[in-house]
Amino acid sequence: MAPARRTRILIVDDSAVMRSLLRSVVSSDASLEVAGTATDGASALSSLGLLHPDLILLDVEMPVMDGLVTLKELRRRGNRMPVIMCSSLTQRGARVTIEALAGGAADYVTKPTGQAGREAAQHTLTQQLIPKIHALTSASRRQSIAQPPLPLPGFPGATRPPLIPALIPASAQPFNQSIMQQPFFATPAVVAIGVSTGGPAALDVVLPALPAGFPLPVVIVQHMPELFTRLFAEHLNGRCKLRVREVSEGEPVTAGTIYIARGNWHLEALAAPVASAPPRLHLSQGPPVNHCRPAVDVLFGSMAKVYGSGVLAVVLTGMGSDGMIGCRIIREQGGCVLAQDQASSTVWGMPGAVAAAGLAHKVLPLDAIAPEIFRIVGHARQLPRDLSRQAVS
Repeated sequence: MAPARRTRILIVDDSAVMRSLLRSVVSSDASLEVAGTATDGASALSSLGLLHPDLILLDVEMPVMDGLVTLKELRRRGNRMPVIMCSSLTQRGARVTIEALAGGAADYVTKPTGQAGREAAQHTLTQQLIPKIHALTSASRRQSIAQPPLPLPGFPGATRPPLIPALIPASAQPFNQSIMQQPFFATPAVVAIGVSTGGPAALDVVLPALPAGFPLPVVIVQHMPELFTRLFAEHLNGRCKLRVREVSEGEPVTAGTIYIARGNWHLEALAAPVASAPPRLHLSQGPPVNHCRPAVDVLFGSMAKVYGSGVLAVVLTGMGSDGMIGCRIIREQGGCVLAQDQASSTVWGMPGAVAAAGLAHKVLPLDAIAPEIFRIVGHARQLPRDLSRQAVS
């Protein structure tokens, strides 16, 4: 029996030290191999036809052709190969990385700093990088195989894509059927979104599509470091019709604003001490949940506690299953859950776990998420008026 084909990685970085470190990281996994290396984007692009990599590790800052220009040219040519950006934890590095992620890079890793030596730096980078490579290349290969959608039990006309066992955690057990089949009639009071790998590009599609008069607050957990979340909020603020801001401690949750959780801080909704006042947002440094801080489950659980059936939760692309437990709580409170479908997800881990557990009212392609949010909000607000008119007549 022939050995399984190894996943081929192209390393693009102008630093010989970083190329060597990345080579060591990739070579430490027997299922991966270094397809080749390049010192700038132009050299990398010219070598694609010869090397046939499955994934590119792309430095942000390089001479001749930097990472952002390289990514744009790759996508202009119609190449959808997964790209992981390698970024420094600097203001400029973070800003360019945000632009790259919004422009189609699948994920990023931060270059190790302040390590005791090469071995420590390699260990840190290995922990960051290897799971992302496996998730992205597995998703890329599976998405190349066309499969018919499966019916979504309990919701006529709704469908979900076939499950990917390798990306769906064992904890995603089917949900209580009686609750799963309940239709959603509550009037939403808040939209809560959880997202991870591939999130910046996904949010760059969903959020600008919300109209200026959108009547609800939108609160988002995107797995991302602290420096990155502020810059990401600034990026989205220039793209969206609604105001976008990184969360500040204690600020009220108000309609027409999109709130981005601060990196390295859990985000929770807290009921206001005065009944007439809006809920407030609280930042905490509690232990990571699902290896994440901020964690989607923390936000979703607190939203269900404060808003009850008024939560409209959306789970977008991402590794792992963060958000599934929170969706379970939201469903138990009578809230609504939407999940992104497999075909449009960079990694169908988080939304796939929600779909596999039967927690999603609908599983939708990315470009249908914003219209469905607006439809649910508009329909729910119209329904009481319609019922009132029927009662009078």
